[in-house]
Amino acid sequence: MFRPIPRKSRLAERAPSKPGSGFLGQEHGFTLIEMMVVIAIMLILIGIAMPLYVQSLIHARETVLRQDLFTLRSVIDQYTDDKEKAPQSLDDLVSAGYLKHLPVDPITGSNTTWQTETEDVMESLNQQEPGITDVHSGSNAISSDGTAYSQW
Repeated sequence: MFRPIPRKSRLAERAPSKPGSGFLGQEHGFTLIEMMVVIAIMLILIGIAMPLYVQSLIHARETVLRQDLFTLRSVIDQYTDDKEKAPQSLDDLVSAGYLKHLPVDPITGSNTTWQTETEDVMESLNQQEPGITDVHSGSNAISSDGTAYSQW
C-alpha cells in the first residue's frame, strides 16, 4: 500500500524564527502558580532541614566540650604529678608548656569562662601544695541530655 508523506502543517510553517520565543509568538517561562509551588516546596524542605542542622551544631559543640574537659583534666593531673603541686590557675598549664593555649569553651565562646575547682586535699603523697583539681564549663545552659554544662 502506498501512503502519502505528510506535509508540514501550516502551524509549523508559521513558527517564529526568533530564538527564545515560543510557539506562535508566546514566551516560554514559568507561571506565577508554578513559581509559588516551587517556593512552597523549598520552604517546606528548609523547615525540615533547619532543626536537624541546629541539632547537629549543638551535638558538635557538646562533643568538643567533652574532649576539651577531658584534655584539661588530664593536663591538670599530669602537671600535679610532674611538679608535685597542683596548678594555681589554668594559665599555669600554658606557661609550663602543658598546653599551647587555653581552649575556647565551645558553649560560651570564650577561654576565660572556665570554672575551676580547688581543694585543699592533696591528690598524691608527693604533692606539696593544693590547687586546681577539676574544671567545668562556665555556661549554665542545659545540654541535650538534660544536665547543665557546668556540671560536666
